[in-house]
Amino acid sequence: MAKYTKDDIVARATDLARIIAETEEVDFFKRAEAHIHDNQKVKTLIADIKGLQKQAVNLQHYGKSEALKKVENKIATIEQELDDIPVVQDFKQSQVEVNELLQLIASTISNTVTDEIIISTGGDVLMGETGASMKNGGGSCEGHDDCDHEH
Repeated sequence: MAKYTKDDIVARATDLARIIAETEEVDFFKRAEAHIHDNQKVKTLIADIKGLQKQAVNLQHYGKSEALKKVENKIATIEQELDDIPVVQDFKQSQVEVNELLQLIASTISNTVTDEIIISTGGDVLMGETGASMKNGGGSCEGHDDCDHEH
């Protein structure tokens, strides 16, 4: 049985990351991000939000709750205007798709490692139990001819 080091795994992960960077999802993300940076209306609205956020921090610091509420409402209005712009919608959608891809990869790795541990210890993948837990009184003997403990 092959033994891998952390360095081996990191090297493989780096290769996988390069492959992921070549997917349609990441390509869509890069194009959407470029459109965001090229859009003057988006730049202006983001600058407006940043300026208002600084005002909000100062108003909060000085306890000016009425003025703070007005500034927060302005920020919300501009954020909604920003969200209504098609290139922003595309960008947000691309973020969701890349995140879903990364979550799928992470869960696939996690599930596969768990299954490999169960299999390598003579456990039952369907029951989600390692061979060690089965030998030590965990699990069910149903359907196991070689089960030598009582429940």
